[in-house]
Amino acid sequence: MGCFHHRALAVLFAVLMLQGCGAGYYAKSLNGHLEVLQAREKVDVIRNDPEAPAPLRAQMDVAADIRQFAIDELALPDNASYRSYVDLGREYVTVAVFAAPEFSLAPQTWCFPVFGCVPYRAHFSKDAAARQAQELRDAGFDVHVSGVTAYSTLGWTPDPLLNTMFRYGDINAAAVVFHELAHQQVYIRDDSAFNEAFAVAVEIEGVKAWLRARGNLDGLRRYEASLKRRRDFLALITDARRELFDIYRNEQTDALRRKAKAAAIDTLRANYARVRDARWGGFSGYDRWFEAPINNAKLGASGLYNDLVPDFRALFEVCGRDFERFYAAVERLGGMKRDVRRTALSDTSACL
Repeated sequence: MGCFHHRALAVLFAVLMLQGCGAGYYAKSLNGHLEVLQAREKVDVIRNDPEAPAPLRAQMDVAADIRQFAIDELALPDNASYRSYVDLGREYVTVAVFAAPEFSLAPQTWCFPVFGCVPYRAHFSKDAAARQAQELRDAGFDVHVSGVTAYSTLGWTPDPLLNTMFRYGDINAAAVVFHELAHQQVYIRDDSAFNEAFAVAVEIEGVKAWLRARGNLDGLRRYEASLKRRRDFLALITDARRELFDIYRNEQTDALRRKAKAAAIDTLRANYARVRDARWGGFSGYDRWFEAPINNAKLGASGLYNDLVPDFRALFEVCGRDFERFYAAVERLGGMKRDVRRTALSDTSACL
């Protein structure tokens, strides 16, 4: 497995001590992460192993190119992360549980050492996630459970590539690597919406730059089309959240709120069907999302990753599409108080 940086060992030890004798959620999360690290194989070893399956070697060639591009062109951290690989033998590395009150879009949060407070709790065990989800439902919360293909330790340990990151192809793998490295570049405690939107902005701009640099014009066209569909999807979600916010604020009884909430979600599904058929030519990639239960927790999870993305992408333009200037501007914003940070993010002088 190799040696951890001494800071990582200290942090992991402190996390264990919080629960005492290795018990509890923190210890299970640490054990899950250590199991992943222990299974690592170096990317370069796989690439040069004639006995490794040809498709895997081809994936590792792409992964090595993505990693170097992140350093050379995106100015992202040059460290040991994403230079090793693990086949987990499953579709997701963790399962995240999101929760929100029945009549509120404000997410439930959980607080952790080093990483601060976040609006989800991730489990390496599906059973543990299912137990927590049921406990939250029993307490009256709306709950959303989602498989996660990657996670970041913010550089405290050398995060590996995972088979789950390649589940949707090379472009998605590049997006995930750029996203997770962005978290290592800038991370502000207790502001998940800021952190995630920043990482999504880096992911989008990074993937577009990578595809252009590699002359993959067909891939770029497909990626641009997927971004347009994502914008349409997010517009639908934003409209539904606004409607629900008004319902929760204005309806006088829980019975009326519950009825109006169900109607708003039905409207959301109907609006999606119209967009899919009229604008997307029947593209069905979001069907599973809409066919599954929709509630405050699920809508909030979508907003967490996307609400501030347009602001970050606009800031990137103001910074002359210079990644280093962009990161410096984001660092400055991160040093501000949270309420001031939001206003400053949309200020066109933020990069000056």
